[in-house]
Amino acid sequence: MKKANQITKWIALPIIVSLIITAVGLSSCSAMQSSEKIYTTYHPGLTQAPCTEIGDMAYEMDAPEQQFNTEEYNTIVENQFLSVWDQPLSTFSSDVDTASYSMVRRMINEGRTVNADAVRLEEMLNYFNYDYPEPEDGEVFSVSQELIDCPWNDQSKLLMIGVQALDIPEDERPDMNLVYLIDVSGSMTSPDKLGLAVESLKLLTEKLNENDRISIVTYAGSERVVLDGVSGYHKQTIVDALNELQSGGSTHGSAGIEKAYELAEEYFIEGGNNRVILMTDGDLNVGITSEGDLKRLIEDNAESGIYLSAIGFGTGNYKDNKMETMADNGNGNYNYIDTIEEANKVLVEDMAGTLFTVAKDTKFQVEFNPGYVKAYRLIGYENRKLDNQDFADDTKDAGDVGAGQCVTVMYELVTVDSEMKLPEIDLKYQDDAPTIESDEWLTVSVRYKLSENEESELRSYPLIPGSRIFAPSENIRFASCVVQFGMLLRDSEFKGDSSYNGIIKELSSLDCISSDDYKKEFLSLVKQVND
Repeated sequence: MKKANQITKWIALPIIVSLIITAVGLSSCSAMQSSEKIYTTYHPGLTQAPCTEIGDMAYEMDAPEQQFNTEEYNTIVENQFLSVWDQPLSTFSSDVDTASYSMVRRMINEGRTVNADAVRLEEMLNYFNYDYPEPEDGEVFSVSQELIDCPWNDQSKLLMIGVQALDIPEDERPDMNLVYLIDVSGSMTSPDKLGLAVESLKLLTEKLNENDRISIVTYAGSERVVLDGVSGYHKQTIVDALNELQSGGSTHGSAGIEKAYELAEEYFIEGGNNRVILMTDGDLNVGITSEGDLKRLIEDNAESGIYLSAIGFGTGNYKDNKMETMADNGNGNYNYIDTIEEANKVLVEDMAGTLFTVAKDTKFQVEFNPGYVKAYRLIGYENRKLDNQDFADDTKDAGDVGAGQCVTVMYELVTVDSEMKLPEIDLKYQDDAPTIESDEWLTVSVRYKLSENEESELRSYPLIPGSRIFAPSENIRFASCVVQFGMLLRDSEFKGDSSYNGIIKELSSLDCISSDDYKKEFLSLVKQVND
């Protein structure tokens, strides 16, 4: 018995010592957290470790399994059905951002619950390419429309508006003056942040030519110019500079932004593509940090003719709200890169759309005919809505469309003969309304400016469904699946009869799934959520 007690002591002693050390460590960590900001990084398959920032240095600490999550998203309040008699016009800015889809995919692949406010339906729709007709000679856009019975609501119709922008062949693209603006602060210390940002920019660098000019600006506690107007011919010089980047320090993003625009102006190419490419997790904590102040800073610089592409990385402390604010107000676009494959899509496959603007301040206005449509609901674009009078006001900023990009817009419509009950809509005088003699259900109007102009051009496209019935195209069948998936993830009040099984069945019947790797991946995501 005595021997057994001795053995027990020897076994217990290391455990007790370990517990004491752990307690001391936790106490120290708690003290540090009270005075220092803790950044948490996430990456599938990698050890998770938070970094604490002390001065201009970043130190890794062992992390518990449970991580803090300080990601920030703007709240989305879904568009409701509106009465055509009360509000016949629907006006909004174009949006070709795709960040939402990539972020949703990342959350699903990590096994996390999808944040409802990360699900922006228009960005999920616009992540994919559709088989829209090419613009006619002399036109910047083609606009097509399709109307079908709504798949999730048998009392409504589904309208799809497809816009296809003019593409630019690679050998005809304008020369580029690019500033790589890279966040190298302590919060970027992980392979899926600075590491992935560097590898992404290497892919873009391979596409440069000798007439392109590249500058590199980094920021942490302060900004630093790493390269200053180097010719794209010197690819190895650019790659070597990228390879030397290391993270650490606070995040003085506004200083980096101002320096980047300064260099972009210094090497400005008339008639070229002058652009700042911002690579960050959006976690600004020094200098200008509020959304309002960032908005004003970006707006002031956007007037110089220099565009901004905001590209996000990482998880845990990601600030989607600030990234979206910067892109929306910087005459640019917003993407999120979670894998090297996504980097290739954004910066190589879709380079023209990401980097070359063919139409700026692009706005849509849809006018509905109350003779056919009783109510409508714009699907997505909640943060892109404009006042009706803004449509013809060329001083009002709106979204930009890149070369070869698709813009997809969807409405759920309630026709005048529908039995759908809409108690929130006042239709008291519907039966007494005068009949409008027209075959047109609605008219889609688009205003845009060519990149060199400050005066907008107007194009209008009426919809006349007629009596002929056409089978729904693969475009609208696939897009309706994307919408239903987003509504289910958001637990939308409008999801109706949508189901993951129904989406899987519909997608599995489409030819485009086998011919498009991104659409095939979408099907696998739906299956993953459904398991």
